[in-house]
Amino acid sequence: MDWNSIISNALRSGVSQQAIIFALAAIGLNLHFGYTGLLNFGQIAFMAAGAYGVGITTDTLGAPLWVGILVGLAAGVLLGLILGIPTLRLRADYLAIVTIAVGEIIRLIVRAATLSDITGGSNGINGFANSFQNWNPLDNAGTYGFLLFGRINLEFSGADVFELAVGWTLVLLSVLLMWKLVNCPWGRVLKSIREDEDAATALGKNVFRFKMQSLILGGTFGTVAGIFYAVQQNSVQPDNYATQQTFFALTAAILGGLAVVWGPVVGSILFWVILSFAENILIELIDNDIMPDSIMQRSQVGPVRFMMVGLTLMLLMIFRPQGILGDKREIAIDVRT
Repeated sequence: MDWNSIISNALRSGVSQQAIIFALAAIGLNLHFGYTGLLNFGQIAFMAAGAYGVGITTDTLGAPLWVGILVGLAAGVLLGLILGIPTLRLRADYLAIVTIAVGEIIRLIVRAATLSDITGGSNGINGFANSFQNWNPLDNAGTYGFLLFGRINLEFSGADVFELAVGWTLVLLSVLLMWKLVNCPWGRVLKSIREDEDAATALGKNVFRFKMQSLILGGTFGTVAGIFYAVQQNSVQPDNYATQQTFFALTAAILGGLAVVWGPVVGSILFWVILSFAENILIELIDNDIMPDSIMQRSQVGPVRFMMVGLTLMLLMIFRPQGILGDKREIAIDVRT
């Protein structure tokens, strides 16, 4: 078995564009669920709003890319208002159902053939972010990186290095903003709402207003993830914004530790490392005839790797339910116990 290749692919996945996208989305979910207690299962709706905001503005309307990014951000904020006004007074489980439905509604709307002139229908919108790579000071075709211990390949193309630099800068700025917010009076109010909404109301806090602010801000992190996804891919496809993507981001947040600023980032890195490691291990076992076809074929590797990640998450919930960096008191019903 080629362990150098397995480890190289796993480490590269841990810092990949996908890890960045889910780290940003998970940061938003951490604000929603970890700090405020909002059970949002529709983070993918914010990602789709940002992605289609930038795609429609630049491709359909012919505006510059930076204008499309601003429109995408505005679309995420507008979605937060539309979603929050009628739903934030609902109980947590009802809120979860509504947010799932909103995510699917948006995906089906942008996928509809009747809107194909605007959204591209099932084909999506392609080739609208060519100017993004024009900002790259590096040679797109060049190779940058190093060999770790002389064997582990951590080299990337110039285009990838630029995208990774932009993406991880966005993640760092998001983490710094989150750290500032949750350690100020506003963040302490969110925690009080999470622990006892009635007590926060009795102390004179406008719970609905704080929930709305949390929903919009957390959704904005998801919107940034969607914009980065669309720009990095130079494409936006409706089926890339299905409900399961929200659960991947939520898995990353739980894996790293809820109500911990760095938790979603660590969780996203680990999620993609584990996913890549499991996939490459299975492929090597099959290709080297260690695992016979009667047990598993190469076409079955994709679903099985998610089963292995699920098993890892189950074990984590059993032995360390607060996540890698989490504090058990933060996820307790009553933090005084």
